[in-house]
Amino acid sequence: MPLSFVDRSVSPKLKSASARPLSASAAKLRLLKTLRCTLRFEKKASQLGARFVAGVDEVGRGALFGPVVAAAVILDPEYRIRGLRDSKLLLPQRREVLAERIREHAVAWGIAAVDAARIDQVNIYQASRLAMREAVTRLDPGPDHLLVDALRLDCDLSQQPIIHGDALSASIAAASILAKVERDRMVVDWDSIFPVYGLASNKGYSTPQHLAALREHGPSPLHRQSFAPVWNAHVPREMLAFMLEESAGEADEAVEEQAV
Repeated sequence: MPLSFVDRSVSPKLKSASARPLSASAAKLRLLKTLRCTLRFEKKASQLGARFVAGVDEVGRGALFGPVVAAAVILDPEYRIRGLRDSKLLLPQRREVLAERIREHAVAWGIAAVDAARIDQVNIYQASRLAMREAVTRLDPGPDHLLVDALRLDCDLSQQPIIHGDALSASIAAASILAKVERDRMVVDWDSIFPVYGLASNKGYSTPQHLAALREHGPSPLHRQSFAPVWNAHVPREMLAFMLEESAGEADEAVEEQAV
């Protein structure tokens, strides 16, 4: 009698699924989860003579509706806020808790927004930089060194752009959390005014339901009127990459929140 055996080979369907490449947003989130958010950049700046080191970040650059919002935060080096990380990696409830702790214990914090009309005038890249610079001006005491997520701002302060800064620097992570909580609140407040777009769940990002509502009803006055033609226009490569980087990840997060 022939010996029986168990076929441990993977089915063609499973092989195909496992071989399918990750989307850009999924690959980025996987990378961000491996990074450690610490105070090493803040400590290095302090060792070089900086007294007040501010982290600066923005959220909302990939959204179709509403403002881009930025925050700047100077953390108290004597008080550790546990759990700081990129706001995209945190559940909404956890962001709310951390935002309250940041506002309570930071040396200083500031928030600024640039609305959809201004975004349409100057483009989302420049609008994000404007919001970040304005957030910095609202710090009291003012900073003498900036840690900025991926960008360089138009100001005379010494600064260090950090790629994936919101996943590496505690100050930038704190700024991303404040900006995300504030922007979500602002957009949700508009849900009752424009209920057809599902803003309370998608936060203005391009979920399938949001896109379907736009096709059926057209845009509201607070939608970014320039965004549809921007995708097909000849725009500077760094600006297009800047828009796409956040758009996919935030849209994925909005879809997940709708499914809950």
